[in-house]
Amino acid sequence: MKIEYNNLYTHFIFTTLHRLPLILEKHRIRIEKYITGIVNNNDSQLYSIYANPDHMHFLVSPSPKLSEATLATIVAESSQQFITSNKLYEKQFAWQESASAFSVSKSNVDKVCKYILNQKEHHRKITFAEEYDQFIKFYQKTLER
Repeated sequence: MKIEYNNLYTHFIFTTLHRLPLILEKHRIRIEKYITGIVNNNDSQLYSIYANPDHMHFLVSPSPKLSEATLATIVAESSQQFITSNKLYEKQFAWQESASAFSVSKSNVDKVCKYILNQKEHHRKITFAEEYDQFIKFYQKTLER
């Protein structure tokens, strides 16, 4: 069955290969703009994005034509190629082979956008490893209900 309309929101987290700080601050905005274009060109809506040195968060309402895995693959492959070909990192850039996708209710879209856009301040208080463990624990609890 064809789905013509959806009202779904997904919070993606991509991690750089081996969680190394591969995204340089001087190139962050250029990378974010490129990824915004990738999402828009795939009939999806990007609400917020922030590329940290070792990971990236972005909130998307995906096209009904695309699964989360398909959109994640398109974004990962295209952005890897863009970063490498434009020499935005001195070596070959790569994301880890897996990413995370968390559902977000419409009522929490603003809250998640603010969280994503506040990454720099947020990571002064908590490391990415600690943050990611909290995400996993929270979503495991929701699965147990």
